[in-house]
Amino acid sequence: MSPIPEFDDGERWVVESTLKERYGKIVSVQLADVELKLAAEDAQLTACPTLYWEERGAGFVIAKIGDGRYRSMFFYADDPLEEQFGAGKPVYDDLLECVTAVLRVQADHEKERKGAHSGRTAQDLTDAP
Repeated sequence: MSPIPEFDDGERWVVESTLKERYGKIVSVQLADVELKLAAEDAQLTACPTLYWEERGAGFVIAKIGDGRYRSMFFYADDPLEEQFGAGKPVYDDLLECVTAVLRVQADHEKERKGAHSGRTAQDLTDAP
């Protein structure tokens, strides 16, 4: 099996532009590698090129698991359980969709961590003990 190609300039641009639009500023994106099982039945781990950034107390990872195939997750640095959270689908074939999904899921999770649940009104939050 051939190694997974590194993120190219176009892919980095998609991620960096999406982050700038989301946060209203330039976010530092680092190149890294992670080892992942590409399929549940795999016995071995595969080194995958990765883009990593931190924002709003969370760490984000976009791993390239094949040509045009991506996996994303986020985690909280202050989480004693060091839980990792996925972003919907296990594999994306569209990088913009992958980045957008992980940002959306993390934003929803951040709201839940702060006690803002969907369907609750301002009055519900005011009346809460």
